[in-house]
Amino acid sequence: MQILQFVGIAFVAAAAALILKGTKPELAFAVSIAGGVILLLLAFDLLKEGFSVFGEIAEATKLDPVLIRALLKMVGIGYLVEFSAGILEDFGQKSLADKLIFCGKVVVLLLALPILRSVLTLIRSLLEFIR
Repeated sequence: MQILQFVGIAFVAAAAALILKGTKPELAFAVSIAGGVILLLLAFDLLKEGFSVFGEIAEATKLDPVLIRALLKMVGIGYLVEFSAGILEDFGQKSLADKLIFCGKVVVLLLALPILRSVLTLIRSLLEFIR
């Protein structure tokens, strides 16, 4: 199971960071960041396998590929912002992390506008069909 690999890497990085924290705090932080980057790279590699499924869904449902890309971008932005905000909080920058989260929400909202427009167009066409 892939999740056991993720958990193992996270615990090894955390233990190494805790051991180094007393003697070399700057190195402990670097180990934490390196562990996080390794986890992200492994997760992205795993996600890459699943992207073909989204293409199949778009093709089967005749959805506009732009909408699927927008949805994937929104999910990616959410994960990236959450990960980055966690790093900022580790730096002791909670206020900056909160502002980054707000900016991420604004970007996701802007990406959602074409999807909202598409849904409204669909509703309009359904209402015209009913009349």
